[in-house]
Amino acid sequence: MTGTAKDAKAAAAWIRDCIGRFAASGENGIEPGGVRERAWDEPLVGFSRGDDPLYPWFKEDIGSFYLTPHEIFTAAFPAVKAAPGELAVIGWVLPQTERTRRDNAGENAIPAERWARARSAGEEFNMKLRDHVVDALRQAGWEAVAPMRSPLFRSETSARYSLASTWSERHAAYASGLGTFGLCDGLITPRGKAMRCGSVIARIDLPPTTRPYDDHHAYCLFFFNGSCGKCIKRCPAGAVTPEGHDKQKCFDYIHNVAIPSVQSRFGFEANACGLCQTDVPCEARIPVPGRS
Repeated sequence: MTGTAKDAKAAAAWIRDCIGRFAASGENGIEPGGVRERAWDEPLVGFSRGDDPLYPWFKEDIGSFYLTPHEIFTAAFPAVKAAPGELAVIGWVLPQTERTRRDNAGENAIPAERWARARSAGEEFNMKLRDHVVDALRQAGWEAVAPMRSPLFRSETSARYSLASTWSERHAAYASGLGTFGLCDGLITPRGKAMRCGSVIARIDLPPTTRPYDDHHAYCLFFFNGSCGKCIKRCPAGAVTPEGHDKQKCFDYIHNVAIPSVQSRFGFEANACGLCQTDVPCEARIPVPGRS
């Protein structure tokens, strides 16, 4: 990478502002009951380097199909000769609003309407945000690609973890200092586990966000001292146990029960549940003492 640390910090501030401004725009909205309101609270943004050793470790751990930032970037820009260290991963977290969290905390079988709308219309906004960040970077002269928009993104089966994909927004957020994983596989961030993630890979010099953890379960009370496990009781599918998260059971419940129920109850389709993310200590904060 070229440029100075001052330039990198200025670029990071510009990107944070770009994401923040778009999140504050009218694009960020849902309409429960026909009344428009914000889909997401103010985003958290973090950065990691394309040559961070976590990315090849993810590939080794999850499966050979998992793509590193360099592989995704090279596929998008085959004529650009960029080393992994010249790339940055921009990750963000979109926290659920208090109203959405409160509504979903009151449910015990299928998601509340606000939560379902955040998963459908709210994720449409997240897709627009990915495109917005990519467009802004390219217009400023930096090559950029959103992995979720890449033709290389697809579902896969991991020998170790069952359902998986060629890129994980939560893993990118973890690498970018934004949170650690809980018992139910949700990412616990400074704004809690009730959230959605996004990411973009770009050829730009950005200062990596310090990871204030060295354990991928650091923010989960269950792994910290065994004092929790409330997400076990919150899961209507029985997919969360002390042994972890059964992705297939979760998938089957969402597709066989939650999606049809949302369609019948609210009149739209949403690939949603999220009960394990609400009415739990990590819903809106880091619950581990001294880590908040």
